[in-house]
Amino acid sequence: MKPTYQFNSKFDLSFTRVVDVPRALVWRAWTEPELLKPWFCPLPWKTIDCEIDLRPGGAFRTTMQSPEGEEFPNAGCYLEVVPNEKLVWTNALLPGYRPGNVTATCGSDDTHFMFTAMIELADDGPGTRYTATVIHADEADCKTHAAMGFEGGWGSALDQLVAMIKRGI
Repeated sequence: MKPTYQFNSKFDLSFTRVVDVPRALVWRAWTEPELLKPWFCPLPWKTIDCEIDLRPGGAFRTTMQSPEGEEFPNAGCYLEVVPNEKLVWTNALLPGYRPGNVTATCGSDDTHFMFTAMIELADDGPGTRYTATVIHADEADCKTHAAMGFEGGWGSALDQLVAMIKRGI
């Protein structure tokens, strides 16, 4: 079966990096709540709560905390889970594929947009080829997310993930 997703540069953001940690550990960092919380959002923001029900239709919930202490809960639903290879979720659906309402992301009233996110992992020598893609409903949402610093923010979070793995998980 061929994948149905095709990258659209007007609606989607993506980056690929090779990181020098094993794919299985990157997968664990994405799929175990206590491992996800330390790295998931760029410092000085924090992820203070996380729920993962790792199956299609399962919950992916996080609560982020601003440097000022304000909390921002985010709820989503996993769409696809291919162990050690691919993780797809959306904030357009709640667990059980129930349609949801989008809440402000990262403390900005300008960030009420729905998206689907995809993390793809592949071996690259002793390391991992890591691709993060975020699919938006329209060009305006894509531009808003890019202006928020998608690649820098998600890249910083990836750096934090790698550093955590290297410290030993």
